[in-house]
Amino acid sequence: LTTTSFSWLIMTMLLLLYTLNFVGINYALSGERSNENTSFSIATNGQLFPWNNLRLPSWILPVHYDLLIHPNLTSLTFMGSVKIEVTVVHETSAIVLHSKHMEITSAAIEEETGKTQADLKQLQVLEYPFHEQIAFLSTEPLLVDKKYFLSINYIANLSDGFYGFYKSTYKTKDGQTRLLASTHFEPTSARMAFPCFDEPSFKANYTIKIRRDGQHIALSNMPKVKTLHLDTNLFEDHFAESVKMSTYLVAFIVSDFQSVSGTTSSGIKVSVYATPEKLNQAHYALEAAIKILEFYEQYFDIYYPLPKQDLVAVPDFQSGAMENWGLTTYRETSLLYDPETSSASDKLWVTMVIGHELAHQWFGNLVTMEWWNDIWLNEGFARYMEFISVDATYPELQVNDYLLGTCFAAMGRDSMNSSRPISSKAENPTQIKEMFDTVSYDKGACILHMLRNFLTEEVFQNGIIHYLKKHSYRNAKNNDLWNSLANTCSEEDFTSGKFCFSKGQHSFQYRYYVDEHFDIAEIMNTWTLQKGIPLIIVEQNKKRIKIRQERFLKGIFPHEPQWSSMQIGFLWHVPLTYITSHSKSIGKHLLKNHSDTVELEEDISWIKFNVDMNGYYIVHYEGNGWDTIIKLLNENYTLFSYKDRANLIHNAFQLVSAGRLSLDRALDLTRYLQHESSNIVLLQGVGYLQVIYHMMERRNISDVTENLKHYILQHFKLVIDSQTWSDEGSVSDRMLRSHLLELACDLEYLPCVQKANEIFRKWMISGGNLTNVPSDVMETVYSVGSKTADGWNFLLERYKVSMSGAEQSKICSALASCKDDAKLTRLLELAMEGHTIKTQDLPSVIYSVSTNPAGQQLAWRFVKKNWSKMLEKFPLGSFSMRSIIVGATAQFSSKQELEEVKLFFESVKEEVSQLRAPHTAVENIEKNIKWLERNLVTLRKWILENL
Repeated sequence: LTTTSFSWLIMTMLLLLYTLNFVGINYALSGERSNENTSFSIATNGQLFPWNNLRLPSWILPVHYDLLIHPNLTSLTFMGSVKIEVTVVHETSAIVLHSKHMEITSAAIEEETGKTQADLKQLQVLEYPFHEQIAFLSTEPLLVDKKYFLSINYIANLSDGFYGFYKSTYKTKDGQTRLLASTHFEPTSARMAFPCFDEPSFKANYTIKIRRDGQHIALSNMPKVKTLHLDTNLFEDHFAESVKMSTYLVAFIVSDFQSVSGTTSSGIKVSVYATPEKLNQAHYALEAAIKILEFYEQYFDIYYPLPKQDLVAVPDFQSGAMENWGLTTYRETSLLYDPETSSASDKLWVTMVIGHELAHQWFGNLVTMEWWNDIWLNEGFARYMEFISVDATYPELQVNDYLLGTCFAAMGRDSMNSSRPISSKAENPTQIKEMFDTVSYDKGACILHMLRNFLTEEVFQNGIIHYLKKHSYRNAKNNDLWNSLANTCSEEDFTSGKFCFSKGQHSFQYRYYVDEHFDIAEIMNTWTLQKGIPLIIVEQNKKRIKIRQERFLKGIFPHEPQWSSMQIGFLWHVPLTYITSHSKSIGKHLLKNHSDTVELEEDISWIKFNVDMNGYYIVHYEGNGWDTIIKLLNENYTLFSYKDRANLIHNAFQLVSAGRLSLDRALDLTRYLQHESSNIVLLQGVGYLQVIYHMMERRNISDVTENLKHYILQHFKLVIDSQTWSDEGSVSDRMLRSHLLELACDLEYLPCVQKANEIFRKWMISGGNLTNVPSDVMETVYSVGSKTADGWNFLLERYKVSMSGAEQSKICSALASCKDDAKLTRLLELAMEGHTIKTQDLPSVIYSVSTNPAGQQLAWRFVKKNWSKMLEKFPLGSFSMRSIIVGATAQFSSKQELEEVKLFFESVKEEVSQLRAPHTAVENIEKNIKWLERNLVTLRKWILENL
């Protein structure tokens, strides 16, 4: 699963999660019980339901599903029948499985007896909607080691949301609305499409048949093997039997889509499907998918196990993409690339999403986490493999530069007390949905990056190959990964003479840590089983370096009473790296205690920890450490790599938020940036100044706002003026251009505003047919143009007819940037209605309006007023609801706003009591308030001194 992107920073900031402790109570007719007190569940008909746990009993195991689906795109209903082959592990009279929003019309069971099967025996059906479960009761016990066939017929409505088997629509160029039906099952929605054992450990094979009319095609995980002509305009497509997989990976689509296809070097057919009028935007995705699929086969040393891989752009899609085995599905903006309207950032996004979903074909599909508490084994790996795969296949995209931003985002989330451990308890569907957050994805990727650098690339790759091969078509837990990384040897390795690594060879493989004794599981458990991020405090005295670690917390300062209690029990095993004024190689040290000392061979004048930010920790240099670094940057910033420079800027501003460093020192560190040659570092530094500027603007602190505006334009005038209004240069150059020109126009820099207005007027006069609005500056041009009534209305009409999701996204951001309350209200209402602007885009519209100083209160009032309607559109634990909760409040920084937000969440306490997002929203506002109280005077003084 890939989370969607308003922009990457917004996406990672808003991915949030909570953990709710839950104790289940087992009760079953089979006699299985937990140690808890027994309680009873009552079915909808008043009878005793034979199970009282959210997790299914393990006495029946599915082996094979034979599934027939017949959707009706006129009545928006579907009929289904499923025949499930099961094996009995414990004798029982009840088969309990999942079902949600389905009407079971009949159910029967038959026993396999040699070559023939006994007569069908009808089963009584009990429903327990609270756990989304049904039970089939047999008059005779089902015997151990016997094979049975459970046959179920049912009917249901196509879902009106984004989960299960749901309806989607799109409009053609001539305004016709066309319907299709698609699936999205992860994490717990296969049960909305067919009765099933809807937990990841219940893997089985699937044979799927789909009925459709003649104007549609059907797609599923496997290739179509035949089509039966049943009636005048009714066809039944039969698909090959699938490999063994979890229910959430099953997928099928009925649509009128068209495709472009190619073949990998190993013979896998790859096809990209889209609506007919957008098929011309599918070619880049096809090229990328073939390249990346070939790379993974080589990197994992395991052939992709299916004969085909389809990638489908679905018009209505809540997340970014979904890894269904052999039939990956995507939001249109995550798959389609239009050279006329897609920017460099859009191209990078599409490539990385494809890299993510194809990585899942191994991590997640071939080897699946045992339960959702370890979803990071799927998502953290897939996020990290985006960077490895895209770097190997498209080096010109310089994707590794953006791993820094991924880890910065993870640290921002993880430095709040409302964070959670990577591996967290999750039982009910709401809790499970909240597991898909920045902790699972981004922190997961960053600790894997740290581990890869710690182990060396060779050991890391060998370890994950061992993990994948050992657990293929099975489920795994955290410790299975650590064991594979600690012991990559097998009998085959020894007999073939291949290189391998076992636990007894630590000193050879970890040659940089010669004197260290460690256990990978012990080290990594400190990163996965406890929340938070370590702060490494460095005190340098000639050649003696004293280091200590604490838990890093933003918005909670060491002098505050609660700080000490929040430090209790936190200790990480930190693989430290460092360079010094005299070092010729990277120093390494494994910090396993609260404090330690590193003795160097000679006296040094400076030291910098976390080389190239390959570690997941923040560093504070006590004494004159930061003064020395600032001096070095001003004298010769190339002493540090560009990643180290970005890391230093990031750490400095994080330390300000934690009360460890004064704001004027962090700002002093940025003064050298007018000479900076790295686009990534420049964006990092300018980004912090921009965040501070917008906070001042929203609080209407006019003197600081104006002075900071003048300082930014004065200090970065040369680099702003050097930007061209084009799509030329490297990806890095193009992304810098997009950001700097957007900032300059936002700061009302006259040359920028004039040029954007000139381009916009020409484009509007042409009726939007002018094709030379460069895609990298398109959003800036549209935003400037939206400030007039005519411009705003023209953009809205353009949005309605555009065939490019990339362009629509840019228009939406531009419409949200205007200063007119009535227009912003209309934009929010259009997104809520879901016709002109699709419902999937409502969270991003709310966020965009909330970041507009003219719209932040408007967006919050809108959320409060429409809270119930939003809960009808999006599940409570979904990314969409979390982004609405946090996004609408992220800009607040006053005590009055804090009280308003608290009061609202108190009023809906019954609904949000399970969620972590409200706690995160409140904590974020408290952090903003403290930041202003602590730093406003310093900021005002520093700007005046440096203008």
